Amino acid sequence: MSEIQETLLKSLQTFQSTQLVKDKYENILEHLDSGIILFDSHGMLTFVNVQMAKLLEIPRSALIGCTLTEILRHPQLSRLNKRRLLRIYRETIFQRKKHHEFSDDRGGHWLLTVTYGDQMNGDFLLSAKDVSDYKQIEQTAYQNDKLAMLGKISASIAHEIRNPLTAIRGFIQLLRPHLLQIGKDEYARIILTEIDRANDIISEFLNSSKPSAPQMSVIDVSSLLKDVVLLTESEALMNGCQITLQDRELPLYISVDTKQIKQVILNIIKNAMDAIEDLGHEHNGMIQIHIEQVYKNVEIHICDNGKGMDYDTLSRLFDPFFTTKESGTGLGLSVSYRIIKNHGGFISVDSDLGEGTHFKITLPHI
Repeated sequence: MSEIQETLLKSLQTFQSTQLVKDKYENILEHLDSGIILFDSHGMLTFVNVQMAKLLEIPRSALIGCTLTEILRHPQLSRLNKRRLLRIYRETIFQRKKHHEFSDDRGGHWLLTVTYGDQMNGDFLLSAKDVSDYKQIEQTAYQNDKLAMLGKISASIAHEIRNPLTAIRGFIQLLRPHLLQIGKDEYARIILTEIDRANDIISEFLNSSKPSAPQMSVIDVSSLLKDVVLLTESEALMNGCQITLQDRELPLYISVDTKQIKQVILNIIKNAMDAIEDLGHEHNGMIQIHIEQVYKNVEIHICDNGKGMDYDTLSRLFDPFFTTKESGTGLGLSVSYRIIKNHGGFISVDSDLGEGTHFKITLPHI
């Protein structure tokens, strides 16, 4: 009898020890910054941690015991998360892939890893890790590589093109009086205009590869933005949109190259006008500009209600030569990116198709 009691006591102690270890590791998994979800061999969800429940936006208690089909039919599952789950299923479990990347509503990037098969005795373990910081580093490095390549291309071709253009321009000016006599002066005007346009494109190439060093001066942000609005509001009205600037009672000063920062803001506003124009003149276009002070930075927000952009366009927006316009060079925003970077700031953009676009320029406050 004593041996049986001793065996039972040891079994109880072993069970308690095992339970403590299990509880300990479950507690760790529950509070990881990565999302964890586990399905058993029958497809039933047996474990989900806090982070994964946040990503799905469904309480953990409502998920335990559900199959994937039941989760997809869950009334609290948003349409976006339903599409995301279906894509994850197709690209991982269905196609037996181990990795999948996706973005959340706040612009965060997540890497999903799937472990299944013999390693899990038929279970499926999905873990989602926030890789936003790594993506930002990767994107910055990628952008810098492209700008460096652009610099080499620009430097090698600029002078080779400009020299013959200068010679052609000179000869056309010499021939212009003769063309005027025979009533063909319009030909000379068109040629000269196109040569000047070619020179402007070459200048854009050079500026995008190596913008001149900023000539700093202290200026109130509101004053700078008012100048830009004055320059653009007549063109905006012709394009069927209105520009509004939210004024501030107290000034916010920044030390910048005024000409370069104006170039950046003008470029963004011009893109906003184009996005609004694409929707037709019956669309009531709005471009709204406001300023915020966030800690030691000044944020310039430029929002429009134009056609917006899809994810692929958004991810390539600051790439040199990338453009969605027939007559665009694809250099305006890559130049803007470099200018803001040279000022110790950064520029970001958020957009959805049909919902408009929101640019945010962040610069140090003095």
